[in-house]
Amino acid sequence: MTRRFAMLAAAAVAVGSLGLAAVAELHGATAMPSPTASPAAAYAIAVHQGLPAAAPGRPGPDFAACEQQLERAQPHGLPRLAVLGASFTAGVGSSPGQSWAVVLARHLHWDAVVYGVPGAGYVRAGVGRGGPVAAEVAHAGLRALAPSLIIVQVGHDDIGVPAALERQRVTQAITTLRAQAPAARIVLLTVFPGRSAQAAAYRTDHAIVTAAQTADPAVIIIDPLTGKWIFPHIRDGLHPTAAGSAWIASKVGSILDGHGVRPAPAGAGPAPIICDHA
Repeated sequence: MTRRFAMLAAAAVAVGSLGLAAVAELHGATAMPSPTASPAAAYAIAVHQGLPAAAPGRPGPDFAACEQQLERAQPHGLPRLAVLGASFTAGVGSSPGQSWAVVLARHLHWDAVVYGVPGAGYVRAGVGRGGPVAAEVAHAGLRALAPSLIIVQVGHDDIGVPAALERQRVTQAITTLRAQAPAARIVLLTVFPGRSAQAAAYRTDHAIVTAAQTADPAVIIIDPLTGKWIFPHIRDGLHPTAAGSAWIASKVGSILDGHGVRPAPAGAGPAPIICDHA
């Protein structure tokens, strides 16, 4: 783990108990808004509670305003990251603003849009029917964002979906991403290991990987299941604590570094803007 990631991990641990609020929200409880990252991080992070009560999982006015600010900032020299995902990306287990995706964006010092819908997959719609991935693509505004890198983190919630349907939806998602952001590199972060349904999890994971490799051999596959990732979890045995989210961000960052994805110089240009839908 790099020194920069170690510092982020320490900050994440300090707010780790907030993750229980995110889990409670999934079960219908009212969670208090979580704070943004420590001001000491010196990043312009826009963490928004943009989920209208009538339509959870859909973009709210705060998230839209952040995206508009990001679009108005073009061009200011920073690369742009889009993360589309499920509960891990939404910060379940750690808290909004401390998800692996936000920690990664801080490490890269890139502008970013982070759009996570708990329960979403390539097929499953998730909370408030904010997914599946095709819907997240539409909500995230990729054409206007023009990201350099897109990471899609879904798969666990599609466990049990017929493999043929899963492959079809993965292929469609990659086709859509290529149409919306033709210059972007695409990364698929697949199924995370959990306590149950291991055989079914591997079938879903295999369907995602094979479909992606067939649709576009240039897609970068990051596979936590076959990689047997081990990180701190909350009691459900699946979702990461704040320290677990920091570990995932470090792991993903290391793999991306091996593919030539590098952080922007921290002292160059304005602070990045990170729009977090969670």
